[in-house]
Formats: sequence, C-alpha cells, structure tokens
Amino acid sequence: MEPETQKANLNPIQEGRYLFTVFTSAYNREKKIPRVYESMKSQTFRDFEWLIVDDGSVDNTRELVEKWQKEADFPIRYFWKENGGHHSAFNLGVQKAQGTLFLQLDSDDACFPNALEVFANVWNSLPEPREQFAGITGLCVNPDGSLIGDLYPEDVMDSNSLEMHYKFQVKGEKWGFTRTDLLRSHPFPIVEGVKWFPPNVVWYAIGRKYKTRYINQKLRTYYNEPAQKSDQAAHFPVKKVAPGITYLHRSVLNEDIDKFSYSPKDFLRFAVHYGRFSMHAGKSIGTQYGELKNVLAKCLWLLGLPLGLGLYLKDQAKVRRQNRQAHT
Repeated sequence: MEPETQKANLNPIQEGRYLFTVFTSAYNREKKIPRVYESMKSQTFRDFEWLIVDDGSVDNTRELVEKWQKEADFPIRYFWKENGGHHSAFNLGVQKAQGTLFLQLDSDDACFPNALEVFANVWNSLPEPREQFAGITGLCVNPDGSLIGDLYPEDVMDSNSLEMHYKFQVKGEKWGFTRTDLLRSHPFPIVEGVKWFPPNVVWYAIGRKYKTRYINQKLRTYYNEPAQKSDQAAHFPVKKVAPGITYLHRSVLNEDIDKFSYSPKDFLRFAVHYGRFSMHAGKSIGTQYGELKNVLAKCLWLLGLPLGLGLYLKDQAKVRRQNRQAHT
C-alpha cells in the first residue's frame, strides 16, 4: 500500500553538481573518521563529494582531513564551526552541499563498497513523477555482519517514515539518503542553548509530504558507540535535551494523530513524554495544554499527565543525586 502524497505541492528536484553529497559531522573524531574515508575510497560509484562539518573539534581532525584532501581522487570539502550540536552541523552541511542527494554517514561508521551504486540505481529506477519521492533507505548491519533490527515488510516498497514506524512497526537502525532541496526546506530548528534535537523532527516533517522507497539491502556497517554518537541525547543533561524532545512529541501529537489507530500505545507514550519533558523545559500545565491542537491529543496528554509528572520528579531526584556525588 502506498501512502497518499500531496502531489499538487511537489516542487521540481534541484539538480546539484554531484549526484551525492556524503555528509559527516565530526567532533574530536580523528581516531574513528578514517573508517568513513576508507569507505569513500572504496566506492564503485564515483559521482559524489564527501562533505565534513567539524563541530568544534580540538583534536587533529582538521590536519587529518587536509592530508586526505591532497591524496584523494574524489572531492573532500571541510568546514569548521563552533560547537553547537549535531543538528546545527547538519543544517550547515545541507546548506553547503553540492549534491542532488544528501547521505549522512556518521563519523565512526562505514558503508559497503557498492552502497552509492545501489542507491543511484534505485533512484534512477523510481517511477514518475520522481518528485513524489524524498529518497531511498536501506538496511544496516553490526560489525559482525548481522542485521540490525527488522527487515521491511517487502523487499522493495514505497511508504514514509511515519507509516514505517506506526503501521508497520519496523524497528532498528536504518540508512538512506534524502533530497538536498527537501532538507533545505525542512531544517532542524535552531534554539539558543539547545544542542540536540531528535532526528525524527526532520524525517517526520518530510514524511508527511513525500514517499521514501525502502529496500531490503544491507549497505552500512553501524558501530554502536552511544557515548560517542553526536546525535545521541544520553550524554546531555536532561534540561539540555528537553526542548528538542518536547518539540518532537508536540509535533507528532499535533500533526500525526490520524495515525493513532495504528499504534495507540505509541501515542500515549508520546503524550506522557510530552508532559514530562515540557516540565523540564519550564512549560506550565496551561502552556502544555494550549500547545496541543486537537481533542485526542489533549485527552492523551491529560491521561498521561500523572505518569509524566512522576517521571519528571524521578528525573529531578536523579539529577540531585548526581550533583551530590559530583561534590563529594
């Protein structure tokens, strides 16, 4: 089953200098980022650039990249910025990209030698109008080669990130590209002092309008090092991540409530965490209620509010314990 697409609002695809921009955000990654370089060197498809945004590294990442720029037979572009979090580096990368298609490869991961070739072939085989598609997404494996998460229900299927999550319940790390022009029109929010936003803020916004083609092909090796992942929230204080998590949960409750019947538990969980993290973000009960735009979302939030309050108080107690331990 294919999701409905707002075809009347589709814009022509903006062609770039290269077919792909492979984007890597780096923060003190000189010991890990060589995996990405080796992957780029091994690609069987060569119409790409490697774009690196250094999010304030103080190690030798710059010197390493400059060495590669002199020896590589493919373009490597490097930009350094003050540390502002992965989402701000991602936005900068999208603005600087010269590729039609934008493919993020984390600074400690690797991809198969035929990854870009597979993506290019699938992209070129899409039915018209191709403008209805945001991109292509495939599978990831662990370093030992085992599949991460679930296969898609079909080997080739057209859907979107919302249906894939709520209706088909596909779980696990996946990997794919998105049209650069769509990422430019759907950037991560930039809020002063906020250094992390959930990636689904962007993927869900695009998924509400565009399809993705999903393929059961293994294309990326994922190294699960959460303490080092730039897009992980776990190593930030709860108040730092609260605005981003609140933003995602509010947008889902407001924009995607029509998917409630697919997964009621998911939406109740979103409502609970909307209340929980809104409290961490300093939002009053009245403000939380006012930000929800439909009756079902308000009812779910009210139902989940006692649990959200309990989790908030538990978080606060944990922070107090950590602060006491830090001063002893």
